[in-house]
Amino acid sequence: MRFKDVFSIIGPSMIGPSSSHTAGAVRIGRVARHLAGGLPEKADIYLYGSFAETYRGHGTDLALAGGLMDFHTDDARIKDSLELAEQAGMEVVFHPMTQPLPHLHPNTARLVIQRKGNTFEIAGCSIGGGNIEIVQINGYAISFTANYPTLLIFHEDRKGMIALMTHILQQYDANIGFMKVERKSRSGDVLTVIELDDAKDREIVKQLRMLPHVRAVHFIHLGEGERE
Repeated sequence: MRFKDVFSIIGPSMIGPSSSHTAGAVRIGRVARHLAGGLPEKADIYLYGSFAETYRGHGTDLALAGGLMDFHTDDARIKDSLELAEQAGMEVVFHPMTQPLPHLHPNTARLVIQRKGNTFEIAGCSIGGGNIEIVQINGYAISFTANYPTLLIFHEDRKGMIALMTHILQQYDANIGFMKVERKSRSGDVLTVIELDDAKDREIVKQLRMLPHVRAVHFIHLGEGERE
């Protein structure tokens, strides 16, 4: 059984004013950054619910841009993140939406980001206390918190794929805390989400990418609380 993380007990160390509108938004931006594998050249950010209504006043725009710059929630540079993003060559465009996304938390952001000719789409909800839930990636309806090191494995729907992946994890003594398999159609494309109890050797990612029928592997590890 997993225990509650520090965010849900005392909240994160953060630049204010709101854990939901700033700290959570930073973490959504960081997940998008790690999904892309680096700084995007462009980010279109669609804001829903209270994010759309108060994003400037609560600094949600600064927080999301700071997350895309890979700033932690307590990084003083967040207040200047839009200017720093422009200096770094990232274009950020905000789109406040008037209609909420059905069945999702009011504090929701959908990011469409471009990097090195690739486009990634991610939707995340800030659910309070700096905690987030990632609910969509590249058209797949999924759910993970980014509180733990997380593997995102895009692959074809073939027999034995899960066994091959878990065998590699076993070789590296990686313990699976959570796994979800989401597919768009039978015998089509699949996204497998695997949360690990701790960050393991990145050689795991290389080995997973070498498996037959694997299209892409992304490793989401925010590393919060690990800095000296």
